[in-house]
Amino acid sequence: MGTVSSRGEGEALPATFTTGDALTAGLHPRDLYGLRDEGVIVELSRGVFRRADAPAAAWPDLLAIQLRSPVSVVCGLTAALVHGLTDEMPARIQVAVPRNHRAPVIRYPPTQVMKFDVATFELGLSKVEAAPGEHVRIYNPVRTVVDLMRLRHRLGEAAAFGALRRYLARRDAEPGELLRLAEKLNVLGPTRKAVDVVLAG
Repeated sequence: MGTVSSRGEGEALPATFTTGDALTAGLHPRDLYGLRDEGVIVELSRGVFRRADAPAAAWPDLLAIQLRSPVSVVCGLTAALVHGLTDEMPARIQVAVPRNHRAPVIRYPPTQVMKFDVATFELGLSKVEAAPGEHVRIYNPVRTVVDLMRLRHRLGEAAAFGALRRYLARRDAEPGELLRLAEKLNVLGPTRKAVDVVLAG
């Protein structure tokens, strides 16, 4: 079968694409799965593929989830791992969707979907390059720390306090912004106390 680019129908396909993208580009499902079986493309998740000749992706699982659920935002321990705020690899990739949005069901890669309030959903929204030229939505380090403090009884106090310590040790740390966001997300008291302990140490 050759490569994706050797077919006129497949030339328009980007590095990472969905079944829908392939069909729109004129690639027949039979040929799509034939390319997968030959190793010309790799299936990252159900209906999400990546060209084998594409540059290596730093976070291929995040790319797959973003294409399956464009509204989702990488959060919690997964965001902390991406930002270097923890060494803990969560058993499932953690993403958030707005509370009024239907949660996607993604079995592979294993995914944990959390529902966040619509009014504050986009606070701290940022992007990370998951592969060269391809970005996924992720909460920035400040929002990630605040979320871990907010969800510490669910995701683990050690992870929350560890991420806070790592964040405050960074040269670009903004304790004031951290507290402002903590107030907006109704976790100011515990966060202020934890910040005071870390800074006093």
